[in-house]
Amino acid sequence: MCSLFAHQPQRDYESQTRSLRIDGHCTSIRLEMSFWDTLEEIAAKEGMSLAKFLTTLHDEVLDHHGEVKNFASLLRCSCMIYRAKSAAVVPDLHGSTPAMLDAAE
Repeated sequence: MCSLFAHQPQRDYESQTRSLRIDGHCTSIRLEMSFWDTLEEIAAKEGMSLAKFLTTLHDEVLDHHGEVKNFASLLRCSCMIYRAKSAAVVPDLHGSTPAMLDAAE
């Protein structure tokens, strides 16, 4: 089991700081490259640039909760949810119907 985690490419867990403007304010976010890659994928599926997607997500959280306490953690958790839901709709090896994670919702 450890080889699954230990042999991943180092690039995936190297972190990168990116600067962006949210609601007119400049900010920097530091995430591991695997999270940036996932956020880019989500943004593309939503038909947005990464900057637009992050701004939209930030605004939605602000509207829902009144504040955004830890945006980097929110982004990491969002990536995990996205990956979990993506994995849940992949058909199994025997060609049966896809498992649906949404059944719990």
